[in-house]
Amino acid sequence: MTEKRAIVAITKRGIEIAGRIKDKMPEIETYAPIKFENSSSPITNWFKEPISQLVSALFNRCDALVFIFSLGAAIRLIAPLVKDKKTDPAVVVIDDGANFAISTLSGHLGGANSLARLISTFFDNCRPVITTAADVNETIAVDLLGQEFSWTIENFENVTKVSAMMVNEERIGVYQDAGEKNWWQKKPLPSNVVIVGSLEDLKTSRFRGAIVISDRLIHDPLILERSVIFRPKSLVVGLGVHADTKIETIENGVRSTLVNYGLSYKSIKNIASINRGAVVQGLKQFSEQNKLPLEVYDRHTLDSIPVPNPSKTVKKFEGTSSVSEASSIISSKGVLVVPKQKYPPDLTVAIARVEF
Repeated sequence: MTEKRAIVAITKRGIEIAGRIKDKMPEIETYAPIKFENSSSPITNWFKEPISQLVSALFNRCDALVFIFSLGAAIRLIAPLVKDKKTDPAVVVIDDGANFAISTLSGHLGGANSLARLISTFFDNCRPVITTAADVNETIAVDLLGQEFSWTIENFENVTKVSAMMVNEERIGVYQDAGEKNWWQKKPLPSNVVIVGSLEDLKTSRFRGAIVISDRLIHDPLILERSVIFRPKSLVVGLGVHADTKIETIENGVRSTLVNYGLSYKSIKNIASINRGAVVQGLKQFSEQNKLPLEVYDRHTLDSIPVPNPSKTVKKFEGTSSVSEASSIISSKGVLVVPKQKYPPDLTVAIARVEF
């Protein structure tokens, strides 16, 4: 879904500022009171309802809001609407002289910090105002870690306390065994952050908190209590199916395989299979329902891949000695971590890990 952004201006000067922003961001919607309506104005929407009513509607349907009026007025308008950092839109407030672009709400996850920085470049002498501690202290923003790689946070309830440890320079251990390695662009790492070689290292008294980047399931209560766990998109699930294999069969087989081998469902990057020419409805439904891209390969390509468990029967009916193992290896460009698992009569599952 395309990101939806809106500007609300309530003065003539504010309307001019909104126009400058829209010149640089043509997709942004602009709103101003109908009393200022002018056919030559950059404003695309003239409102006559109370501004509180407009802001409430925009808050619930936009990803980012820019208010060109006082910070106090903005706070009073959004205060009854604020829920949590995972769902609230970014809010940036700009004064009537375009001197400051203030990141007001959802600075990290919502993107208000980056939006404030961007808008400030549209005006001479406009300064972005960023108050989030991680940015001020130039340390790791825990809630943003791996965002550019589509990592997901498994236990968001730990983010606040580990973030506080980070900005207070308490000792934090980082363990990673999967996913992209270049998640920290600044060098060196903050002095309170230490890379460790095993999960067991995180349980020592050396560390108050931890960051875990892994596609493996974690059950240790101490690690779970003190860590934020990130799930990189590092697994490709190869599927051998029949033309009539049901979505329920695929769902159950994939989940069972992951649990049996201690791997996280949230780390699936995509699924892969053979190109049958016709759509396998169960496979298509599984892909769409779980928002997992599906990659398919012809039988000749699959048959060229060395696999540990080739099948003469599969070769006879599919024209390749492997579907699940071969497709997962090709798609991941990595290594097989779960060999072919059979779920009779019409499903096989194999998993490969992407090498970054």
